[in-house]
Amino acid sequence: MTDAASSILIRGGRVYDHDGDTDRPPVADVLIRGDRIAGVGGDLGPGDKTIDAAGKLVMPGFVNAHYHSHDVLLKGCFETLPLELWLMHALPPAYPRRSAGEVRARTLLGAAECLRSGMTTVQDMLTLFPFDPEHLETVVCAYEEIGIRCTFSLQVGDIPGIERVPFWKEVVPGEYRRHLGASVEPGGFDPLEHVREHYLAWRDASPRFRWALGPTSPEFCTPRLLEGLAALSAEHGLPVITHIYESRSMAVAGRLFMPEHDGSQVGYLRSVGLLGPNVGLAHSVWMRPDEIEILAATGTNVILNPVGNLKTRSGVPPIRGYLDSGVATAIGCDNCSCGDSQNMFHAMKAFAGLAAVTNPEPGPPSAADTIACATLGGARALGLAGEVGAIRPGMKADISLIDLSTPQYVPLNSAARQTVFAESGESVDTVIVDGRVAMENRRLAFIDEDALRSEVEAAMPALRADIEAVAARNATLRPYLLEAWRRSWREDVGINRFVDDGGR
Repeated sequence: MTDAASSILIRGGRVYDHDGDTDRPPVADVLIRGDRIAGVGGDLGPGDKTIDAAGKLVMPGFVNAHYHSHDVLLKGCFETLPLELWLMHALPPAYPRRSAGEVRARTLLGAAECLRSGMTTVQDMLTLFPFDPEHLETVVCAYEEIGIRCTFSLQVGDIPGIERVPFWKEVVPGEYRRHLGASVEPGGFDPLEHVREHYLAWRDASPRFRWALGPTSPEFCTPRLLEGLAALSAEHGLPVITHIYESRSMAVAGRLFMPEHDGSQVGYLRSVGLLGPNVGLAHSVWMRPDEIEILAATGTNVILNPVGNLKTRSGVPPIRGYLDSGVATAIGCDNCSCGDSQNMFHAMKAFAGLAAVTNPEPGPPSAADTIACATLGGARALGLAGEVGAIRPGMKADISLIDLSTPQYVPLNSAARQTVFAESGESVDTVIVDGRVAMENRRLAFIDEDALRSEVEAAMPALRADIEAVAARNATLRPYLLEAWRRSWREDVGINRFVDDGGR
C-alpha cells in the first residue's frame, strides 16, 4: 500500500470553482495538508509531494449518491427490461449465497470503476441476502483497501414483494410465489435491530467509511420499521436513503396500498418522520406535483439516476420540475446491471439532456448546474455538506485531475460543458481521496488490478451457472410478471413520465 504524503501540492492546474469561471477556470495551485485542502491560489509553499497539474482540470471529486455493489459482476447480462422483471434477474434474493471471495471481488471492482470515473464518494446501498456477517466485514475491508470514500447502508425491508408489487398476487400462481419475497429475511429476523447492531459494530471502521440507513422502498416497509429508522437517524445523525417511485408500478402501489395518505408515498414517509435534509429519495421518477412541493418545503433530497431508469423502462423524472421548485438534487449511477457502468459522465450527460423531455423551454440545468448536482448535491444528500464536493480551504481533499489534452477538451471552450457533454471518463488521470492519492496516471495506488481481474474470473463460472438457472426460472415467471406490469399500466396515476410516440 502506498503511504499518504503529509502534504501534497497540486501545481499549475485549472482549478474548477462552482462560483467562478466554469468555462476557463484560472490556473492556480492547491495545497493539501493531511486530509484537508489547506489553500487554493499562488505562493502556497512546497508539499512533501508535488503533482504537476499543467494542462489538467482540477475538479472536485464526484459523489455517486446512489449505487449498489451487489450486482457489479452482472454488467452486460441483460437487455432493457421493465423494472419489475429486471429485479427478478438481478437482485441477491434470486441467487444462492455468494462466497466471500466473490463479495470482495465485486466490491473492489465497482469501487475501482468509480475511481476511474473521477468519483471520490459512493453511497453503497447494499443487499446482503441471506445476511452473513463475514460478508459485511469483507465489504468494509474492501472499501478501506481501495481507498474510496463510502457512505454505506444495509438495504432492509419487512414486507415481501408479493404483498406490495401491484397485481403479483392476483396473477402469479401459488407455486411460484416463494420466488417473490424480495429482500425479507425469514425466521423472525428484525431488520431494525439488525441495522442498529451492525452500525454500532462498524461505525468507527475508517475515516472514509460512514453509515447511512437504507429502507428499501416505502411500500416494502412497515410504519414500525420506518419510525425506528427515523429514530436511529436522529439519534446518530445518519442520512437515510430509500427508493421511491422508480417505476409506474411503484406509483400504482402508492395509490393501491396507501389510501390513508391520498395514495402518496411521500405522505406515508412524512407520517413516519422521514422527510427532510437528511433524507435522499432515489429515482423519484413518478412524483406528483404536490409531492414535489412537499419535498421543496421540507428540504428533502432527490437522487436521480437517469441512465438506469432508461434501461429499466421506468421513465424520465421531472428534472426541470425539481430544479425550478428548489428541490435539492443529486445524481447517482445505480446498479451495474441496469446502467451497466459506474460512470458519472454518462449520468451527467443524460441528466442535462433529459431535462428537456419534460420541459422543452430553455432553462436549467446548465452544465455547471449539472456538475453541482454531481458534487455538492450528492454531498448534501449523504450528510457530507461542507466536507466534500468543492475545492475550498478546510474541505476534505477529494479531488480529480482531468487531462485537457484529450480530444474531448481540445479546444478548451468550456470546462463545464465539455465535462458534461463531451467527456466519457477516459481523461480522468489522477484521483485524490481524503488527502491520499488513490489513482495516479490512470493506475490505482492501493490494489493490484491484474490480481483483481483474476479474482473476478475465478468467481464467474459459479456465478454464470447461477445466472442461467435464474434466467430459466424467470422464463416461466415472465408471462405472469408481464401481465401484472401491464395491469399497472391500466391504472390511472394522474401523471405521465414517458414521451408518447402518438401511435401506441
